[in-house]
Amino acid sequence: MSKTVNMHEAKTQLSRLVQELRDGQESEVIITVSGKSRARLVPYTRRKRALGIDRGFVSVGPSFGAADAEIASLFSSGDEIR
Repeated sequence: MSKTVNMHEAKTQLSRLVQELRDGQESEVIITVSGKSRARLVPYTRRKRALGIDRGFVSVGPSFGAADAEIASLFSSGDEIR
């Protein structure tokens, strides 16, 4: 279901509108200004972050972090790399 309200009603009834979205009574609320749609209020859903265009093409092996200890020791040992 979708509900349309003007800006004044949205400002004065915001808590009620959010409650209706949260309870599933409305799927979205369209906010109008001078009769024209200007904003859309929808329920918040937490989404997992997408990995991007390489998703599924990049794999990390079990020894991925193995070099970290060696690199860290170079910084703490005082040895110079030439």
